[in-house]
Amino acid sequence: MNHRHRKVLQGVFAHPVSANLHVPDVTAMLGELGAELDHSHGGRLQIHLNGQALTLTHPNHSLTPDQVRQVRKLLESAGIDPAAYPA
Repeated sequence: MNHRHRKVLQGVFAHPVSANLHVPDVTAMLGELGAELDHSHGGRLQIHLNGQALTLTHPNHSLTPDQVRQVRKLLESAGIDPAAYPA
C-alpha cells in the first residue's frame, strides 16, 4: 500500500471524524485493500471486502462524516487494523 493510501486509511480512523475525504481517494484505498467496488445506477457505491458489504448512497465529491463512520465500521468488521499500515 502506498503512502497516499495509508494516509487515507489513517484519515478514515481519525478522531474527530474527517469530512475532507474524497471519494476517489477512498475508493482507491479500498481497492488496494482488496475490496470489490461497484458503481451502480442511481449513484450508489457498493463495497464488498472480506465478506462484509456496504452501500453508500449518492457519495459526492467528499464523504460525509456519517459515510466515513460507515466505511470505518466496514473496515473494522473486515479485520483491517490501521496500525498495520503506518502513515
